[in-house]
Amino acid sequence: MAVRIAVLPGDGIGPEIVREAVKVLEVLNKRFDLDATWEEAGIGGAGFDEAGDPYPEATRVLAHASDAVLLGAVGGPQWEALDKPLRPEAGLLGIRADLGLFANYRPTKVHSQLLDASTLKPAVIDGVDILVVRELVSGIYFGQPRGTDTVDGERRGYNTMVYRESEIRRIARKAFEAARLRSNRVCSVDKANVLEVSEVWRSVVIEVHQAEFPDVELSHMYVDNAAMQLIRNPRQFDVIVTGNLFGDILSDEASMLTGSIGMLPSASIGEQFAMYEPIHGSAPDIAGQDMANPLATILSVAMMLRFSLNRSDLAEMVEKAVEHTLDAGVRTADLAFAGEPVVSCSAMGDAVCSALEALA
Repeated sequence: MAVRIAVLPGDGIGPEIVREAVKVLEVLNKRFDLDATWEEAGIGGAGFDEAGDPYPEATRVLAHASDAVLLGAVGGPQWEALDKPLRPEAGLLGIRADLGLFANYRPTKVHSQLLDASTLKPAVIDGVDILVVRELVSGIYFGQPRGTDTVDGERRGYNTMVYRESEIRRIARKAFEAARLRSNRVCSVDKANVLEVSEVWRSVVIEVHQAEFPDVELSHMYVDNAAMQLIRNPRQFDVIVTGNLFGDILSDEASMLTGSIGMLPSASIGEQFAMYEPIHGSAPDIAGQDMANPLATILSVAMMLRFSLNRSDLAEMVEKAVEHTLDAGVRTADLAFAGEPVVSCSAMGDAVCSALEALA
């Protein structure tokens, strides 16, 4: 049965990296037995330029009618002067909330071919395979009240970090379920020594663990220590579960274990819908230059095949094609050392497609 994919290229390098991911889908349709169709729509700055809204109604309708959403990136300096509800980031937050995408899976796997691409010693990062499970639609990014005002003649900004018990329970369950498919270990990251919201977070995670997942090993770590431990000894982690703000920061930090943020895919999953995107931003400084790394977006397609389209067999094919491409020494600029040959974004996509076709 045909599957329908909503393709949202977005801004900056988004259209370039998504174009390469779509090439992979085309190969899967042509050479394998994937029966997929897709339709593009605007989001972020592109959505505002097209429809005056960073999350246009037409995009919302398409997302709701699709089996999965593939997103590039949003944002850019040309939209920074807009009112906050009209900025590109509002579109990203909007689609996450609208589709109920509360669980964000961010895998960090160090590829053996790229050990020397990281700034950390190979002995520290060799074998690293971490999954950050980040709560995505609550916490300080969505809490109320929020805003800016003037008090006693000086400007003040304020945001509210808030979590309901039900929100913590559902993300904790996702983390424990993921751990059962991996090494059966979960580290819950919070700031319970300072923040009341983290006290509730830790208490609820413990309750879920004891009642439903006693077979999974559970540990706890304050976020500042977790940030240090990710660099000191990253292999100690299997699944990390944490809130929206902490997960945003820690997963970006973890990306550098791999040598480039351009290597990390992600899946944002709810009860009914799912969206797949690289964790990096729109990189406006290199947009339009055909030099971005598309591998995170291509690996996001693999996650989509596995979690939304029930095609783990094809997901493995895509992942093998990426491995074979790296084995062949193909590198975009972010992965290469000074003086090493580099390829363009489109050439990297072509190389992965060629490796994929060779597996047919």
